[in-house]
Amino acid sequence: MDSLTETRIDGRVAYDGDFLKVSRDMVRLPDGSHASREFIRHPGAVVILPVFDDGSVLLERQFRYPLGRVFIEFPAGKIDPGEDTLACARRELREETGYTASEWHFVCTIHNAIAYADEHLDLFIARGLTAGERSLDEGEFLETFTATVPDMLELIRRGEITDVKTIIGAFWLEKFASGAWTPG
Repeated sequence: MDSLTETRIDGRVAYDGDFLKVSRDMVRLPDGSHASREFIRHPGAVVILPVFDDGSVLLERQFRYPLGRVFIEFPAGKIDPGEDTLACARRELREETGYTASEWHFVCTIHNAIAYADEHLDLFIARGLTAGERSLDEGEFLETFTATVPDMLELIRRGEITDVKTIIGAFWLEKFASGAWTPG
């Protein structure tokens, strides 16, 4: 693995925004030459796979400005500084959907943009759902709806779900539903 490792020599913050930061580093490559690397620094996020007792799942529709369209997604949100990821998942589920869950299982960590960001997402299954009042963040607008896992897979096949975290979550749920895998 050392034959593939790049070593940071120097770097600086190229952009310091309210949410994202962009770093520009100079690195030493495995052959000794130098190159620059620009990447987004992201605090990390959680993704919640809310599963009802009948096996259906709770999804959201939300407009995403960078691509100028509405996407179908699982509930998700940014981890606050010092926040435990499970606490974040509980908070985001309640804020975005109004639901709370009595049972939580960590599924996996994914890195969705490894070429240009250090973002990681921790996926959790939430079961034992109880409806309540949601409290969206200021400027946040979304709609919730339910679907079966087979319906989600068909939406993925037809290209109606393209969000990577939602696709990965759907495939995990398919494995769980078939009994091929069990949540942690």
